[in-house]
Amino acid sequence: MSDYQMQEVRVSRIETITAQVKRFTLTATSGEPLPAFQGGSHIIVQMRDGENLYSNAYSLMSSPFDTSAWQIAVRLEEASKGGSRYLHQNVKPGDTLTISTPNNLFALAPQAQQHLLIAGGIGITPFLSQIPELEHSQAEWQLHYCSPSQDNCAFYDELLQYPSVDRIHLHLSSAGTRLDLSRLLADVEPGTHIYTCGPAVLNDAVREAASLHRLDSNTLHFEQFALEDKSGDAFTLVLARSGREFVVPEEMTILQVIENNKAARVECLCREGVCGTCETTILEGEADHRDQYFSDDEKASQQSMLICCSRAKGKRLVLDL
Repeated sequence: MSDYQMQEVRVSRIETITAQVKRFTLTATSGEPLPAFQGGSHIIVQMRDGENLYSNAYSLMSSPFDTSAWQIAVRLEEASKGGSRYLHQNVKPGDTLTISTPNNLFALAPQAQQHLLIAGGIGITPFLSQIPELEHSQAEWQLHYCSPSQDNCAFYDELLQYPSVDRIHLHLSSAGTRLDLSRLLADVEPGTHIYTCGPAVLNDAVREAASLHRLDSNTLHFEQFALEDKSGDAFTLVLARSGREFVVPEEMTILQVIENNKAARVECLCREGVCGTCETTILEGEADHRDQYFSDDEKASQQSMLICCSRAKGKRLVLDL
């Protein structure tokens, strides 16, 4: 289970980047430098709106070499449960936010000879913190950034100002320059690690193309904060410590059922399968893992699961709660 420490920061600046994306600059309330972090790190932002408490994970997009402030980019989601909408509509410069210390589940592989970065939409954000590291270490890298149009391409102008702009390739659907993943991955050189951050359809397409060209799965790295589907078949949930049983319906998560019935105390933060805070031991049954926290080996072991997003593979699941 991850150990996140929470802290207060001040929102020093808010910028409108596109019609749906805003950038928030965060500084320490004390005025002191913020802790160092690695490119690819994320933070959990907690927001309270009356009785509602929202927790969302956001990539740090600022340079790891600048500790005067951290920056996150927030896309207003149409189906927002409250987090992104709250940040867009309620937070103003000068306000304080409760955030976690940075955690990195999407770090650059130190053994990689080359780095191939593939971003879709707001998935550009972790790469904006990794590019300064790659430049600093004089590593070989390329970025392929996919967006529907230039108007929806967050940080388009800033990307064009990079000294290594020749390494950056923009793929705009409206301009007919969509990324051909099969062709791109067919030419990958040995020692290249591939990093993908974007919607599920992009991540799945990269996996399919990588499998087609028989690329080593250990060289593939994925991040996707907004889980697109937590639903599935209904199943019976048994809490071993109390012996209580519940039916988890198709449209609800285990965590929601437990909270609605006040059945057990479970710590949680992101509710998106990212932070690992709600990790729970499996005593019987198998989990349908949908998180981004566990490695493939950890998922295969079926020892524990994240109950904010993962479900049961079968009809019955017994947890150590």
